[in-house]
Amino acid sequence: MEEAIKVLLVDDHEMVRIGLAAVLDTEDGIEVVGEASNGVDGIRMAQLYKPDVVLMDLVMEGMDGVETTEKLLAQHPDCKVIVLTSFIDDSKLYPVIEAGAFSYLLKTSRAHEIAEAIRAASRGQSVLESQVAVKMMNRFRQPKQQEQAALHEDLTEREMEVLMRVAQGLSNQEIADQLYIGVKTVKFHITNIFNKLHVEDRTQAAIYAHKHGIAE
Repeated sequence: MEEAIKVLLVDDHEMVRIGLAAVLDTEDGIEVVGEASNGVDGIRMAQLYKPDVVLMDLVMEGMDGVETTEKLLAQHPDCKVIVLTSFIDDSKLYPVIEAGAFSYLLKTSRAHEIAEAIRAASRGQSVLESQVAVKMMNRFRQPKQQEQAALHEDLTEREMEVLMRVAQGLSNQEIADQLYIGVKTVKFHITNIFNKLHVEDRTQAAIYAHKHGIAE
């Protein structure tokens, strides 16, 4: 027979803890081993009971859920922290994910959804509220898009002119003739372009230029 998944509840609302404990105690294979009303007690109880999973509130007096998660996981890296909160704003979501939270659920979740998230966490499977998943995907995409858009913004006007001609397949001599500058100057600009765009050769520079509409 498999051992029950040991769960620690950390929430500053007593009625929330009572309700969660009552529901989870009826679930097969899940055992609530302790309850804490604040982050300090949560860390102390984690040390005492060695839970497999911690259901963590975010907004608590004193040590909040983010700090508690970070400190708890520093001591118990194998433990899985499931955030269970009423909040989904960026100022709370991203810090606790960065602190190491494994899953993120809202308190509007159904009892069986929380139980399944606990079982999934014990198997190493993360569960994110659908709204959280969308936010995380957007955050994953956005920096890359911003970075790519910003790279060529650092180019000087002359470097943009050179890049456009590189993308058109012109040689250094042809670029020099069109812009009335020396070949050495063209090479100097191309080196700067490679560095600013984080590319290694003319082909990669040309691909970047075409992708961002610079070649036209």
